[in-house]
Amino acid sequence: MRAVQLFPLLAAVVFLVASCAVGPDYKKPDVTAQTPAEWNWTPAVPRDAAPKGPWWEIFQDPVLDQLETNAVAGSQTLRAAVARVDQARATARLSRSQFFPDLSFDPSFERQRTSGNLPTPIPFHIPSAQFDTFSLPLDLSYEVDLWGRVRRGFESARASAQASAADYQNVLLTLTADVAVDHFLLRSLDAEIVALRGTVDTRAESARLLRARFQAGAIDELDAVQAETELATSQADLADAMRQRAETLHALALLCGKPASTFSLPEQPPPGPPPLVPADLPANVLERRPDIATAERTLASRNAQIGVAQAAYFPVVNLTAQGGYLSASADKLFTGASRVWSFGPSVGLPLFTGGRTKSEVNQARAAYDEAMADYRQAVLTAVKEVEDSLTQIRRREEQAAAVDRAVESARRQLELANARYDAGASTYLPVSDAERTLRQQEVLQAQLRGERYAASVRLIKSLGGGWGDSH
Repeated sequence: MRAVQLFPLLAAVVFLVASCAVGPDYKKPDVTAQTPAEWNWTPAVPRDAAPKGPWWEIFQDPVLDQLETNAVAGSQTLRAAVARVDQARATARLSRSQFFPDLSFDPSFERQRTSGNLPTPIPFHIPSAQFDTFSLPLDLSYEVDLWGRVRRGFESARASAQASAADYQNVLLTLTADVAVDHFLLRSLDAEIVALRGTVDTRAESARLLRARFQAGAIDELDAVQAETELATSQADLADAMRQRAETLHALALLCGKPASTFSLPEQPPPGPPPLVPADLPANVLERRPDIATAERTLASRNAQIGVAQAAYFPVVNLTAQGGYLSASADKLFTGASRVWSFGPSVGLPLFTGGRTKSEVNQARAAYDEAMADYRQAVLTAVKEVEDSLTQIRRREEQAAAVDRAVESARRQLELANARYDAGASTYLPVSDAERTLRQQEVLQAQLRGERYAASVRLIKSLGGGWGDSH
């Protein structure tokens, strides 16, 4: 068929115009003004898709390892992110399909009967008739991409798909980081609960003894009442810590895609200090961050959209062709006399659009400027988060060392206060104050252990999932 012979011609035309595309070519943005000079930032070379591995294994916590596995397998948020990636990739494939001609085959059969009473200017009767129509048409249509509208559209869709994949990596990183933070928060609450239970037990025994001594007339009732007040306060603090633990456990259940009512973890205080972070972080650590990759690919997509909008200024050339067989009888359908074909190029030239095309181009440029600002803001945010995390790690370590000393001093203070009280040299008030101080410092000590782990997790997240080649 003649239509089939058009394919080599179409391919030659496409090849000749392949180098022509209106709109600006994409250039990687320069953000040296947004990054510290010592970082030696490499513009727009994202490595967010590089395998990061199970970064949480550096904490050497089997319970955390299992929680992360459950979260990656069961999180509905992560499944939704996967579905969004599939949608974006399908959209890119849909855009790519415009590079090729549309070819359709629409065979049909029709049996008709004409009227014997048709109006006619000829003064004689036209009898009714019946006849068949057999048709086997092959239709072809193709838009010649002279100005690169289709190519720019595909560039935009492909960059959007890459941005969606980076979004998935961001959701994955956020999910695993949230699991780790909540896990260590739960462990710090376990340590806090252990400390509070010890305080409750100690104060319960003190209240019992002081009540007995009051009943024996050895002390004033004020000491007994004060001890019972401190006991009730400690019990209230313990109940509040248990509430916080339950809510944190429910948050972990949600992250893991499990019903909160059936999810449980045994109490287990956190282990020793978190792993050390290398002092000399490489200059390319932020290349791992998915949010920066998302912003950069979105910028590329917006840049291509400028070309799509500018292509509306130029003519659109369409090629249409049809070939096949048409006959009134089936036995003559495939004979040479039944062959039909047609070919007709068309040109659409925009003459007046009332400023619509100009507005669309301006809109595309403004969207690009917005994406550029978002990209630079993402880099600034990344720098801030890394510096914040490093500061938290350093200062939390100093704070933890000071609190450890405060706990030891508070214990010694309580011993001395008890000795003075037992010797009758003071009232019970110094003992109560010393117990309260010790309880506060022990609770803060437990909280800081969790905060130090959380700071390490946040640093790993801010670096895009680790540091160095091994993380």
